[in-house]
Amino acid sequence: MRALVAKSPMPGFGLGMGITITMLSLVVLLPIGALVLHGLNFGLANNWQVVGTERVMASLFLSFRLALLAALFNLVFGVILAWVLARYEFPGRRVVDAIVDLPFALPTAVAGIALTALYAPNGLFGAFVRDWLAPLGNFLLSPLGVEFSGRIAYTQWGILIALVFVGLPFVVRTVQPVIAEIEREVEEASATLGASRAHTLRRVILPMLMPAALTGFALSLARAVGEYGSVIFIAGNIPMRTEIAPLLIVIRLEEFNYDAASAIGIAMLLVSFALLLVINLIQIWSRRRVGDV
Repeated sequence: MRALVAKSPMPGFGLGMGITITMLSLVVLLPIGALVLHGLNFGLANNWQVVGTERVMASLFLSFRLALLAALFNLVFGVILAWVLARYEFPGRRVVDAIVDLPFALPTAVAGIALTALYAPNGLFGAFVRDWLAPLGNFLLSPLGVEFSGRIAYTQWGILIALVFVGLPFVVRTVQPVIAEIEREVEEASATLGASRAHTLRRVILPMLMPAALTGFALSLARAVGEYGSVIFIAGNIPMRTEIAPLLIVIRLEEFNYDAASAIGIAMLLVSFALLLVINLIQIWSRRRVGDV
């Protein structure tokens, strides 16, 4: 009887679990454990003294705030772009599909230099924003008490654009296969039952896309939080204004202040873990909701 059972081409549970735990430990757990251990040796009070300074708090707030904004932007427009690429045929579709992967292959330093050249005050897009969009934006926003200087590079706007650039492919590539697997008959059945396009999108399509979209959002957020190379060129790196937390860690390392660098790293680790935990809980809820539909 046992001879009739086909052997799996994959290794058994024991071997597979051993390989998984070994690789996970070497790549993830040991580096994080070393960071946490160094922070514990430094002392909780000393860690808080480092993190609680005005400069560190400003850099952490800037990094996570702009990372969340960039991830939310990528979530919306990434899903739209993935839908267009998966559902429509148009000239140049393959070219657009290939361009989406450019941030994966492009070195972050090259991306930062290119974005800085484009959005600098004398750059192609920077000059357009300064001469045309800034007057229009100030005309529309002045009643609200908001003023737009027209500068992109060396401001928080430049950081946001860089984070959007590096994070967009994560949402598109996560959602696109799911959209391709959704059968058009599902939408047609909803339409034949009298549902409008908005109702079909809200009650049929979005619940199916929600788990994948949240996964892409989490990946985009994680990339944005730790992004360094493409940001430092366009940010201007002004303390208290455009200085991101990863840059501050590098500064402390260059000063051989490893205790302060580990304290900032642990703070980023804790906040990132809390955000990803919330996203995972929402994913679990959305999967259960889809299963109940």
